[in-house]
Amino acid sequence: MGKKVQSYTTEFRAEAVKLILAQGLTLQEASQRISVPKGTLANWVANARGGKPVGAPGARTVAELEGENKQLRKELAQMRMERDIVKKAAAYFARESLQGTHS
Repeated sequence: MGKKVQSYTTEFRAEAVKLILAQGLTLQEASQRISVPKGTLANWVANARGGKPVGAPGARTVAELEGENKQLRKELAQMRMERDIVKKAAAYFARESLQGTHS
């Protein structure tokens, strides 16, 4: 029969990594304290040391999120500018069409 895969929350993983990096516990001590396999804990710590986010697959680093935020703000500014141009053009053509009907 197959093994049941245990899943852990992002918060749990982050706290587990803190036990080792911030509190100085060994992998063995932390593994016993929180009942997580030593190899799993080692992977989380290696990812954290390598700059990868601790947590679910697909999680992104702060730098990646800041970069995306910067890009989205730039796109939003561009869209607002284009919207304002279209509004002005529509108002201009609306005035032009009204002037033609008053003859």
